[in-house]
Amino acid sequence: MSSDFTYQISYGKTLVPVYRAYAAPLTGVTPVRESNFSGRSNNLVAFEADVEVLGDNFLPSYTEGDNSMVVATDSMKNFIIRQGLAYTGATLEGYLAFLGQELLKTYSQMEGLRLTGRELPFVPVTVPGAGGSFEESPVLYSRSHNDYTVVTMDYSREGDGAVLSDHRCGRVDMELLKVTGSSFTSFVRDGYTTLPDRRDRPLFIHMNIYWKYTDTAAMLNPDHSYYIPGEQVRDIAQVVFHEFVSESIQHLIHEIGSRLLERFPQLEKVGFEAKNQTPDPFGVSPTDDKVKVYSAAFPAYGLIKLTMSRNG
Repeated sequence: MSSDFTYQISYGKTLVPVYRAYAAPLTGVTPVRESNFSGRSNNLVAFEADVEVLGDNFLPSYTEGDNSMVVATDSMKNFIIRQGLAYTGATLEGYLAFLGQELLKTYSQMEGLRLTGRELPFVPVTVPGAGGSFEESPVLYSRSHNDYTVVTMDYSREGDGAVLSDHRCGRVDMELLKVTGSSFTSFVRDGYTTLPDRRDRPLFIHMNIYWKYTDTAAMLNPDHSYYIPGEQVRDIAQVVFHEFVSESIQHLIHEIGSRLLERFPQLEKVGFEAKNQTPDPFGVSPTDDKVKVYSAAFPAYGLIKLTMSRNG
């Protein structure tokens, strides 16, 4: 029966939460002028991990009900969590690389893997310190629901080894609202156009930024000198948004992309998904035209995408 069809299969485990206490600290990060991020203690590292197993060795479980090659997804969950303890590095990228190599070493029937990690951000709580000052608690953390780092890695088998065949890093769910210093004018006008020119508008964007290294050794080198933290990517994007008077979201994300490629020569490319959530104006103060009130726009948002790759 199976010879009558062509198949593409995969299976795995998603959204496995891992909380690691006292991982190796992230040190050696190269500073950039737009960010004060230089590393982190990693006293608490939290993330969700997905494992997607690729290859035709598991096809008999679909076509014949033969599970003799199948690694139960519950076993995958346990493997993911236990490797969180065994991993000795300091980055989410490094953990996924370690996980991929260990999975392919342990299960010879796995031909390939797609691994994804999503940071679960926790920030240290501020507590009273010596002399009336305040300091970050080394033991108490507050769950943050702001932007976070994501990483996806594809591994394939070559002989007895695991080869990293593709990767994508990202900083996602950035929500930034600039109250002045953005415009949108001189666009096409026809019978469908109701939007007025806005020479100075608030601009509210929901943005994801993705990047790929030219050489994955820069991403995985344990000295971290060429590692690109998601926090620095976020901070650069925020500084550009703060400084730059844009004519559109397209104009803005191009400027951010140019700055990122300038700051990080180890990047092959950067990509953006930016959703326009700019609020609609409702009123202006009669005594000060800088004072305005806005409300949420109609719930259908413009989506702008861009990928910038180096030539050569």
